[in-house]
Amino acid sequence: MSPTTTTPAALPLAADAERLPDDPALLKAMLAELLRALRDSRREGEQLRARLDALLRRLFGPRAERLDPGQLLLFAEMPTEPAPPPPATESPPMTNGRPARPGHGRAPLPRHLPRDRRVHELSAAERACPCCGQPRRVIGQEVSEQLDYVPASLRVIEHVRLTYACAGCSALSAAAAGRAPADGEAPPTIATAAKPPPPIAKGLPGAGLLAHVIVSKYGDHLPLYRLEHIFARQGVPLARSTLCAWLPACAELLRPLYEVLRQRVLQAWTIQTDDTPVPVQDATRGRTRPGRVWVYWGDATQPYVVYAYTPTREQAGPQGFLADYLGYLQADAYSGYDVLYATGRISEVGCWAHARRKFYEAQATDPERALWVLGVIRQLYRVEKEADDEIARRCLPLQQGWWLRLRLRQEQAVPLLTRLCQWLREQQGQVLPKSPIGEAIGYALNQWAALWRYVTQGYLQIDNNAAERALRAIAVGRKNYLFFGSDAGGETAAVLYTFVQSCKRLAIEPWRYLRDLLERLPSWPGERLEEMLPDRWAEAQRQAATGPPAREATAGA
Repeated sequence: MSPTTTTPAALPLAADAERLPDDPALLKAMLAELLRALRDSRREGEQLRARLDALLRRLFGPRAERLDPGQLLLFAEMPTEPAPPPPATESPPMTNGRPARPGHGRAPLPRHLPRDRRVHELSAAERACPCCGQPRRVIGQEVSEQLDYVPASLRVIEHVRLTYACAGCSALSAAAAGRAPADGEAPPTIATAAKPPPPIAKGLPGAGLLAHVIVSKYGDHLPLYRLEHIFARQGVPLARSTLCAWLPACAELLRPLYEVLRQRVLQAWTIQTDDTPVPVQDATRGRTRPGRVWVYWGDATQPYVVYAYTPTREQAGPQGFLADYLGYLQADAYSGYDVLYATGRISEVGCWAHARRKFYEAQATDPERALWVLGVIRQLYRVEKEADDEIARRCLPLQQGWWLRLRLRQEQAVPLLTRLCQWLREQQGQVLPKSPIGEAIGYALNQWAALWRYVTQGYLQIDNNAAERALRAIAVGRKNYLFFGSDAGGETAAVLYTFVQSCKRLAIEPWRYLRDLLERLPSWPGERLEEMLPDRWAEAQRQAATGPPAREATAGA
């Protein structure tokens, strides 16, 4: 066999020196093969080590991807920027020559809570003065508050429909006298009062109970079997199958308003989206299979959160939801969105949190390069925080805040991104493509156009963390109720999660909102559904509580 056709399996072991061939060409071939095997082994070892570190960190380590800023100073020089001047702060008040300590202690109890006033008096014997024996009079009082809890209570609403008839009708008089109406007598005019339509036709639960079940499961993550036990402790047996049947009925009632929310989100200038798996029972398999829940987070112009369920992660899910959308879509690098970007109607916006995560995970194998990039990304986020602080300090309206953010990005973030892109291209040829740092660099460069796009508009975000946080409710929920019972159950959950989490985003108490919806929607006109959107409903409630705004006095008044 010639040296050029020698296979690795035919080569003798390097440790057996006596069996090594004397042919220099064959020795070179063996050395080259060993070096290649060593390089492949190191590459595979780095990949396995990175995957093992990521798995151990996910199982036992902290979830937050925090980075010590001092660690960055150990490596290559970071891109510098002029330090902003420290904001002018007022000197704290002085007490006895020392700065006053910030206030601490017990916070006052909310004023909207009902007060149960209990007056504690001295007995007649205790009121007697020990000096002269005369009764002492009240000269003051000391008031202290104590927070107490009253368990939630169930009540029964009796709907009594009164029946009315005209007392002057001869037919009614004949009926009262116990005789049949004579020929020619008019029949009695009888009317029965109507009752408002219930949320569930011929159903037992009222709107408040249904809202409690919805918020308990999709807001507080309580499985239905726990609610069953809670109701049983109060002496009301409600089977979980009954509770389960109420949820799709509520979702069907809320679906027209859900469609309005969906259309409003599609009017946003930018939408953030992400998805997460949820186990779904499959009767044909005898076990669960993965379904997907997608979230669509509207921007500040349409501040709603809409969830959608699909049996699989196929691209038909987001394509169907976003078929009529025109604007910016911020998501991860899932290939299912590529068809939407190819139409030209939707512009892709990358997520710097996803790009950062890959460099964070590459620290174990190439800390110098990974930490350099993490330091640049830290400065990009510092620009965002500076913009947020300035907008909050000046109380700028929405569009003025966008202009301020855009100006800061163009002045500070664009130079950082330009230098980072140049550095990534230089380093790409110096690292192994399949190594953790090589994959991180490749991901960033492949997504560079999308990662750059956020600096072109002030209303775009640097990442889609808002959408990821919105999926946290799904992640916590599936740890408690474990799975959806069917695909129909997944669609029900998507509708009900939409209303509960939209209320959470808008700081609206979800039980009050859902109870009012379930009471009014059965008879609410379809052309006025937008009045029941969460933010518009909350504004109407505030106006009803404070009264109509006072009219301004005219000049001649």
